[in-house]
Amino acid sequence: MHPIVKLVAQRLALSTLLLLAASILIFVGTQILPGDVAQSILGQSATPENLANLRAELGLNEPAVSRYLSWLNDVLHGDLGTALTNGRDIGESIGYRLKNTLFLASCAAVISVPLAIFLGLLAVRYKDRWPDKMISAVTLTSISIPEFLIGYVLMYFIAVKLGWFSSVALVNDGMSFFEKLNAIALPVMVLTLVVLAHMMRMTRAAILNVMQSAYIETAELKGLSTFSVIARHAFPNAISPIVNVVMLNLAYLVVGVVVIEVVFVYPGMGQYLVDHVSKRDVPVVQACGIIFAAVYIGLNMVADIVSILANPRLRHPK
Repeated sequence: MHPIVKLVAQRLALSTLLLLAASILIFVGTQILPGDVAQSILGQSATPENLANLRAELGLNEPAVSRYLSWLNDVLHGDLGTALTNGRDIGESIGYRLKNTLFLASCAAVISVPLAIFLGLLAVRYKDRWPDKMISAVTLTSISIPEFLIGYVLMYFIAVKLGWFSSVALVNDGMSFFEKLNAIALPVMVLTLVVLAHMMRMTRAAILNVMQSAYIETAELKGLSTFSVIARHAFPNAISPIVNVVMLNLAYLVVGVVVIEVVFVYPGMGQYLVDHVSKRDVPVVQACGIIFAAVYIGLNMVADIVSILANPRLRHPK
């Protein structure tokens, strides 16, 4: 078997096992939460008979293993269950919310990924000079400040003081594409500032590591400009670690938007999850958790596979 095929198969199998382990942790975590689900649904005035009937209806009297296997079987068949608070199908509700979250994450990625790579190349080109120091200072500052604080600061100055954008990122299907872009401008700015620093620093470090190679010195002796050496020789050979950090930050953009969505009241997966955690709606929490885990593990798997494919020693084994 070709080494690449073998390694890709191993990554697929490992990702499947990780997702299975994540499903167990999600189910166990929701079951050990303090309080009674039936009591939280019916309220304090519920009679013991009503509580017993609801527990039987929800299957809470069955063993935990049976409930987990039943839930996992339903998830594998595309059935995420029904929300306890409103009786709606969770899959339909999540479909709309997930679309909004992916739209927000995609807009932030389209801006942050090319900008991070460009700033990383620029920092290497002017290493230890004022552009490198300024870029590093700004990115390290943005990565050191909590994202919710960045959100509130931008909201105050840009939305309240200047009035350029709305402080609440409300979107709906009746809005045009550009109206949606205007509505999500502030959360996109915050997400870009947060992930930009990670990707820029990794791009800079990966390229500087490659710049120590002998073939880089050969390219410089040929008389090529510094930027040509970086763009044509160093960057392609540093692509593997850069792809890894880009994929990790893309996973963060989808999974880690919970705080940003709550700050800007954005109708995405994060806001949906927080709303139902406060209501102790266990099926919704489990569904959101398994989707977030699948996205994060899936993007990490893609990063591993791309890194494998980018390795010439594996593409052309002796």
